Amino acid sequence: MVPAPLFVLAAAVSTQTGQAFGKQLFAQVGPLGVVALRLGIAAIVLVALRRPRALPRGAHGRTVVALGVAIAGMNLIYPALHYLPLGVASTLQLLGPLTVALLGSRRPADAGVVALAVVGLILVRDPAAGPLAWQGLALALLSAAAMGSYLMLSRRVGSGTGSRSMLALAVGVAALIGLPAGFAEDGRALAGGSVLLAGAAVALLSAVVPYSLEMAALQRLPAPVVGTLLTLEPVVAAMSGYVVLHEELSPRRWIGIACICAGAAYVTLSSGRRSRAGRPGI
Repeated sequence: MVPAPLFVLAAAVSTQTGQAFGKQLFAQVGPLGVVALRLGIAAIVLVALRRPRALPRGAHGRTVVALGVAIAGMNLIYPALHYLPLGVASTLQLLGPLTVALLGSRRPADAGVVALAVVGLILVRDPAAGPLAWQGLALALLSAAAMGSYLMLSRRVGSGTGSRSMLALAVGVAALIGLPAGFAEDGRALAGGSVLLAGAAVALLSAVVPYSLEMAALQRLPAPVVGTLLTLEPVVAAMSGYVVLHEELSPRRWIGIACICAGAAYVTLSSGRRSRAGRPGI
């Protein structure tokens, strides 16, 4: 039997490899075209797999729409990749979940986590290794904010069987937002057979497969353990960027990535311990 932690690590590798391949498509369809392909194909696959029986209404319907907007916002990571290395963009995106985890916390140790994250940001910036475009930084931070919103909205959806159908519908909402932008950038290129095939690979690698692997892991591991393993994604992203895109990072940037990952891992684990002890989480 495959150890459950390997499902999480495989999900991280799949996600970041998919994003690296998506960046390779920028020359053909542009970043927004990749977003359109990724969201459109992922929505078709997830809705086909989950087969929602009815459209949610009322509060559930508003939550699905808000979740879809957040998912669309998370995909701003792709325009950010036009300006930033994959490892740097993924690290900045992790600041969203880290901020959500720290909101409302009053523990002295969490001040240390904030300080560690700030040090990590300073190191990741590393002007000596070349300036990071402000457009990429802004887009990556907007993606981080969207990821934080996604996590908060996901708590409303819950973890039951119906939640998976709601998530599939939310990806559909995100696709409705992303498709017009992609077609406006270069709609003709999106219709090419080779581009559609490459887009399907990106969608499967960066969305459908990781989602399935994470769900399998959550059935066998506590959520805090899964969350802690997922904080390694920036490291995996930096490695994928090096292998697939030949993006080299300076030692300072590697240390900065490690600082932010360590802070996120600590917060995830400590939050899990408080939840098991019956105390409110962060």
